[in-house]
Amino acid sequence: MILRLRFILLLLLAPTLVFAQQPDTTRSSSPIRNIETGNVDVLPTANTKGWLLLDKDIQTELEGAVQNLYNCKYERAEKQFRSLRRRYPQHPMPYFLMGLSQWWKIVPTNIKTKQYDKLFFAYMDSTIQKGEALYDTDNRNYEACFFLAAAYGFDGRLHAERSNWPKATVSAKRALKYLEISKEANGLSPEFLFGQALFNYYAVWIPDNYPLLKPVLLLFPKGNKQLGLQQLRSVADNGFYVGPEAKVFLMRILNNEENNWEAAAPIARNLAKTYPDNGYFQRFYALSCFNLGDFRECERLSLEILTKLNQGLPGYEATSGRYATYFLAWLMQNRYKDLEKAKDYYQRCIVFSELTDEVKGGFYLHSNYNLARIADKEKDKAAARRYYLIVADIADKKSAAYREAKAYLKKNKK
Repeated sequence: MILRLRFILLLLLAPTLVFAQQPDTTRSSSPIRNIETGNVDVLPTANTKGWLLLDKDIQTELEGAVQNLYNCKYERAEKQFRSLRRRYPQHPMPYFLMGLSQWWKIVPTNIKTKQYDKLFFAYMDSTIQKGEALYDTDNRNYEACFFLAAAYGFDGRLHAERSNWPKATVSAKRALKYLEISKEANGLSPEFLFGQALFNYYAVWIPDNYPLLKPVLLLFPKGNKQLGLQQLRSVADNGFYVGPEAKVFLMRILNNEENNWEAAAPIARNLAKTYPDNGYFQRFYALSCFNLGDFRECERLSLEILTKLNQGLPGYEATSGRYATYFLAWLMQNRYKDLEKAKDYYQRCIVFSELTDEVKGGFYLHSNYNLARIADKEKDKAAARRYYLIVADIADKKSAAYREAKAYLKKNKK
């Protein structure tokens, strides 16, 4: 359960809740205060002079940089972020954006690569340092709180992915502290609403799906799942800096948590078309097309993913190859009846799965299962046994694939 939670909980709440099940040596003696996290659309009493989040000229300047960031043109985006840093060296925004660029170098690998970890943590540390300096000068600087909540949240999320539970917990608790403060500025910009939206949704979703965590959640604010989805849609539609992130979360929530493939598909399509060189978005859209039976588009996307992967484009990793080769293999087997091409793609999917260490189920399992069935159809008993042995080893004991594999192996002993 812990492994699954690490991939689905929101960037603020996940590290704290997951670590609640581990030996706890970092908690303070006083619990987190019970905070109401409703949609606070009010105009706070604050001096917004110097707030870059609200500066339309800065937004216009960075529009291309944000496009480049999510389109995996990292060098172009970072060049503009460094230009912003030269002009605003004491502001947290440029450091956070540089850190976000490192984050999106990690995401396409299913957060497996550690190549960018040090630089990511360094930029988040700089964001925190600059944000705390601004907050110490003015405790109504909600923009500083926004960046502090975001930086601590992302920092905690990656620490959780790396199983560094003490640091993850500390960062998550600090993120919640600044999230509470920054909620007062929700009415100023949709950017401020992002953390509230995620919290509102997951604070309800988690106990509904993991009842054992309910006692832990008594220490946390109450949520409102429908309000969270409503807020997330608002941020996705209107946010400039966090709009793409809101779309990513909304897409994943609708597809994975709500099992609403139809609602997730238009968001996936929008992201893939807006950022056509983002391998993560392309493979998610291909998955949506596959699930909904739009096989022509799924095939087009899968072939394009493999072409870009072969070209070495940033953001196109073995994980994307694993998706694309499985979809193409299935199509060759079931739509085109081309078993030779199907076998080739399934075998390539197995290689990609082994490269990414994704060999416990999913595409790896089903590739071996389908190869076993093809081998059986072709009267290749040795190959069928080889693939069915893998299926029997990793498939769920209650699944049809497991029963089929065991029956074949029993019938076709050496």
